[in-house]
Amino acid sequence: MSNELDCLSRLAAQDRYSRRDFLGRAAALGIGASAASLLLADAARAAGPVKGGTLKFALDGGASTDSLDPARIATSFTNAVGRSWGEELVKLSLNGTVEPLLATEWDSSKDAKVWTFKIRKGVQFHNGKTMTPDDVVATLERHSGPDTKSGALGIMRGIDSIKRDGDTVVLTLKQANADLPFLMTDFHLLVQPNGGKDAPNAGIGTGPYRGGGFDPGVRYLGSRFAGYWAASVRGHAEQVEFLAMNDSTARTAALQSGRVNMMNRVDPKIVDLLKRAPGVTIHNTASKAHYCFAAHCNVAPFNNSDLRMALKLATNRQEMVDKILRGFGRVGNDSPISSTYPLSSADEFEQRTYDPEKAAFHYKKSGHSGPIVFRAAEVAFPGAIDAAQLFQTSCAKAGIQIEVKREPNDGYWSNVWLKQPFCASFWNGRATQDQQYSTVYITGADWNETKFFNPKFDQMVVAARAELNSARRKAIYKDLNTIVRDEGGVIVPMFNDLVDGVGPKVGGYMKNPEAAMMAGRASAECWLEA
Repeated sequence: MSNELDCLSRLAAQDRYSRRDFLGRAAALGIGASAASLLLADAARAAGPVKGGTLKFALDGGASTDSLDPARIATSFTNAVGRSWGEELVKLSLNGTVEPLLATEWDSSKDAKVWTFKIRKGVQFHNGKTMTPDDVVATLERHSGPDTKSGALGIMRGIDSIKRDGDTVVLTLKQANADLPFLMTDFHLLVQPNGGKDAPNAGIGTGPYRGGGFDPGVRYLGSRFAGYWAASVRGHAEQVEFLAMNDSTARTAALQSGRVNMMNRVDPKIVDLLKRAPGVTIHNTASKAHYCFAAHCNVAPFNNSDLRMALKLATNRQEMVDKILRGFGRVGNDSPISSTYPLSSADEFEQRTYDPEKAAFHYKKSGHSGPIVFRAAEVAFPGAIDAAQLFQTSCAKAGIQIEVKREPNDGYWSNVWLKQPFCASFWNGRATQDQQYSTVYITGADWNETKFFNPKFDQMVVAARAELNSARRKAIYKDLNTIVRDEGGVIVPMFNDLVDGVGPKVGGYMKNPEAAMMAGRASAECWLEA
C-alpha cells in the first residue's frame, strides 16, 4: 500500500495523475485526506519547486507603528517580512544545527573567544551594490552600539570587537561562548548595505524579494529579486504579499476563501472547522514557544516576591491548556526553558500546580490589597482574553482581585508590552538557553519584559557562556532556571504548539520548531504548485 501511494503521489506531483483520483485512491486504501495531502506535498517537494505566482500570507502582529528596520522586528508579521527581503550570516536548520547563509563557513579559537566567519562572495543587495565583509561588520556594529535600540542588543553585548580580515569577519568576545554561531541566527541581524546605518528602514537586503510597497499595519508587497544569489533553492514566487490580520477570524476567513495561501496562529478552537475547508492542511509543531504573563519586578506591587509567588500559585495551568490550547501544547512551569533546549534540566523540576491556599498565604504575606490590573489583547496570543478571564477566576479563589483590561490589538506591542507593568505576552523561544536569557532576562536586555534586574543572574549567564564543559554548563543553567522560576516576574502557564494553516497547491512547507511560518521563511522556501 505504501509503495503504491508513493508512486501515485509522485505521478500526481508531475501532473501525470490527477489530484482528485489520487485522493480517491488514498481514501480507498484507508488514508485520510490530511495524510494524503501531506504525501502530495512531500512528492511535490521532491519533484522540485515551481516558479511563479503570488504567495499570500495572513499574519498577526501587524501594527501602524511597524518599521522595516530589522532592529525593531518584534512580531510574527515583521519577522516574516524581514526574512523575505533580508538574510543573516547563518540560519538554524530543522534539526537544530547551524547552516550557512551569507557566511559559508566559520571557526573559533580553542577557547571559543575568537570567531571567524568567511563571507560569501558574489552576493548582491537589492540596490545593485555587492555585499562585502564591511557591510557585515557595519551591521553587527549597528546592533551592538551604545545608542542602539536593537532587540539583539542582549546577545551582542558579549562581543568585544568586530573587524574585517580579508574576506572574513572576526568577532572577539569578552568571554568564551561556544554558542556564538547560534546567536548569529537572530532575526534582527539581517545584513544591510553599510549595516543600515544610512537607511535602516529602507528594507534593502540580500533576500529573494525586494520591497514593492509597505503600508504599516496593513500590507507589505515584495517582488522576486532578479539578482538573488540562491534563486535555484529559494524565492520561487514572482511576488509575495503579507497582509496584517490581527483578528483570528479574519485570517481564517481569508484562508478559507482562497484570498491567502497561508495563515499563522490558527486558533485551536477552530482547527476542526478549518480542516473541513477544501485543500486546507493544518500543521501543528511542538516547539519552545510559550504564552506568558509578564510582571515588572521593579514597580509596586510586583516588586514584592510574595505577591509574585501568589500570582504564580493562583494560576490554573492545566485549565488553560485544556480550554485555550485544546491539546495543541503542554503545561508550563514559570520558566521559558522547556525540555527541548540543549542541556535543559526542565524535566527535573517539580511541576508547579494550582494551589489557591498557598497563593492566599503568600498574598496575605505580601501586604497588598485591592485590584491588580492585567492587560491583554487577542494579538498577544490566540485566546489571550479568555486566558485572562480564567486567570481572573482562579485568582479570585485565592482572594486576589484581578481587573482584566482589554487593550486594542493595534499598538499593543508598542504601547502596552514593555510599558505596562502586567500584561499578556508570548515568545517563540530561541535557539539556545543563552540566547533566551540574553534576549529577555539579563539586566541590559532591551526586551527584558519583566524588568528583572539581578546581578548574580547576569554573572551566571556570562559564566555559562564561558563554560565549555557540558556537565558544568548544564548545572549553571539549572540554577538559572531556578532563579527565573522562583524569583522572576514571568508566569508561564503553557507551551503552545505552532499551528499554521496552509491552503491548496502550496509546496515546500516544512514544520519548523523555531517559530511559525517556517520561522518566518515560508515566503522564501515555499511555492505555488501548477
